Amino acid sequence: MNRRDFVKVVTGVCGSAAITAIAPSAHGQTVTKSEEDNNIKWYKVSAENVEGMGWKDTESEFDRLPSRAKNVVREPVWNMSLRSAGISLRFVSNSDKICCRWKLLSRSLEMVHMPATGVSGVDLYAQDEKKRWRWLATGRPKQAEMEQKLVSGLDPGSRGYMLYFPLYNGVKEMEIGVDAKSDFKFLAPRKDKPIVFYGTSIMNGGCASRPGMCLTGILGRRLDKPTINLGFSGNGRMEAEVAELVAELDAKVYVIDCLPNMNGEMVAERAEPLVRILRKTHKETPIVLVEDRTYCNAYLIASKRERHRLSRAALRKAYENLTASGVKNLYYVYGEHLLGDDGEATVDGSHPTDLGFMRQAEVMEKVLRPLI
Repeated sequence: MNRRDFVKVVTGVCGSAAITAIAPSAHGQTVTKSEEDNNIKWYKVSAENVEGMGWKDTESEFDRLPSRAKNVVREPVWNMSLRSAGISLRFVSNSDKICCRWKLLSRSLEMVHMPATGVSGVDLYAQDEKKRWRWLATGRPKQAEMEQKLVSGLDPGSRGYMLYFPLYNGVKEMEIGVDAKSDFKFLAPRKDKPIVFYGTSIMNGGCASRPGMCLTGILGRRLDKPTINLGFSGNGRMEAEVAELVAELDAKVYVIDCLPNMNGEMVAERAEPLVRILRKTHKETPIVLVEDRTYCNAYLIASKRERHRLSRAALRKAYENLTASGVKNLYYVYGEHLLGDDGEATVDGSHPTDLGFMRQAEVMEKVLRPLI
């Protein structure tokens, strides 16, 4: 399906026009075909409009690593970097409706333990009268090319909005639609130094129910700071080549949360070199080392308790060695209580639900707020 076919099939879904037909798409999926609604004006999103991207020299518009990293990092890391986790868009409008078109990289919209809304959906927040960010609507994907009216019947007035990109899928194209007679303006990405997070599938957002509920999203709203999410599912392993890329980013704080993908031997080998790579170019920037969250079923599985013991001991040893050698502004977060103590905060014992991410954010906010 080319761009013209896409627009022809879905144009008008956001308007009030009645549905006139149900037609098969070029991919064999059933799509809604509506009368054209001329009351919606569409604004194309570009990389210049979004936050959460650390590099401009990307292969595709919304990649999380620069194109030159393709032949530097391992292939799985590169593939994970094509996911749009942590990327967000801010705009101001007085429209009574907000619509979105988004074209996904993959037709695989969901996972067995994570819904399509989190994997491939978009998440819309609005500022209330106290300038607090509050959830407003979620785009629910049904196919790889979507147009949806996210919300309508909004109270009169101009306000700020923030839209989060999908966590476990990539975005090829995106447009925001508003009432054609209303005002609309993209807000420029903030110039504040971002909080840079490097981690695993958990940092990547697995398994939030919607994009705004990943750790970087929650913390970004609470701390009112831009964030960069470098969570690479299954592949957050403190690798030197990734550390060199992370060091290119001028961060307010670096958060390193890789232990869920590492054993004790790997941590002992790689933790100190990673910190020293960052310190080569960032002498004073705070670096936060985070232990792995505790598996919620580890209380009855000795092998998981042993994994925690070994990896945490290695990280603590690295922290002690680094501080003893004179490394300053290094901070340490214990993992035992990151997800609470009742065992109810994950979908599979490992990956947090929204409850788990909220609990993790509570802990991390206490650590990060004094540092920013």
